[in-house]
Amino acid sequence: MKKHITLTLALMTLMAYSTQADQEGLAASIKQAREEATMTASQLTATLSALNTLVGQTKGDLNPAFQAFRAEIPKTQNAAAATHARLETMSREKAQYFAEWQKAIDGINNNSLQKKAQKRLKTASEHYAEVEADLAKAGEKFRPFLSDLADVEKALSMDVTARGIKNIKSVVRSANWNYNSVAGSINSALKEMDKLEKDLSSQAS
Repeated sequence: MKKHITLTLALMTLMAYSTQADQEGLAASIKQAREEATMTASQLTATLSALNTLVGQTKGDLNPAFQAFRAEIPKTQNAAAATHARLETMSREKAQYFAEWQKAIDGINNNSLQKKAQKRLKTASEHYAEVEADLAKAGEKFRPFLSDLADVEKALSMDVTARGIKNIKSVVRSANWNYNSVAGSINSALKEMDKLEKDLSSQAS
């Protein structure tokens, strides 16, 4: 009997450590995702600013502004690739993060405490799902935005002139529209990450 109790306590301790480790892993993953999304938001702003500065220039040599805009394109492509990779990572790891948490909850005998713990898990998983959904939307909206940037670069690469700038203005308007869609999804993901980080924080408040 004593041996059985000791074994049970050992298993419960192991489960608690495992659950804590998974929650810590989830918190670390969300922190990294938040850092990446923040950098992506900044990159989007820098790219659009460079584009609008180029189009808004009314005198002087247009080439420096064009080169400044051109330099932002590969950075934005990398940001889009990072967003896609993060979404794949989150989708792959979520089962691992939440399975042990659920297992620990199932092992709680007190009904009231179990319900509260289940509610905590439900809230965290819902925020996680929202982050996934927002990053997926951002990934979709990146395509037309990157396409607009590429079209502007191609059109101006051999025609960095006032007439060339005038010819691309409709595409620039499209780029501004598509930027709002991408940035909106990224910012929405950041808000959900904030909520999830608070759910998982070990800091008393």
